[in-house]
Amino acid sequence: MKILVINGPNINMLGIREPDIYGRETYADLLEKIKNYADKKGVEVEFFQSNHEGDIVDKIQQSYKKIDGIVMNPAAYTHTSVAIPDALKAVGIPTVEVHISDVDSREEFRQVSYVRPCCVACIKGHGTDGYCEAIDLLLS
Repeated sequence: MKILVINGPNINMLGIREPDIYGRETYADLLEKIKNYADKKGVEVEFFQSNHEGDIVDKIQQSYKKIDGIVMNPAAYTHTSVAIPDALKAVGIPTVEVHISDVDSREEFRQVSYVRPCCVACIKGHGTDGYCEAIDLLLS
């Protein structure tokens, strides 16, 4: 199985941006955690991070018939993008939405997800471990 892990805006700033909310793990720590977990599960994993919505859409479209599952933290685009869910619907790749914080207990605007209806599940508030949980969901 090949899984694509997509991270949206500012995820590359983990450990720097609001560590009281997002923790002190760095983006490099996150990638290492996911890679080690995927290796134990026998899963090939590819990473993609962008602060640009169009680049994320392009990556989703390029994954058609090449990727078996997507683990995605759309970050701020969760609440604003229509293009990302349209791309997910177009390719039909099973996707799990992941958020490090519990977005449902934060500001009202963070409780709206345009991406969630296109996903098989949403994991929120489990810190970076949510990415590993998402891999398990895609494997099941």
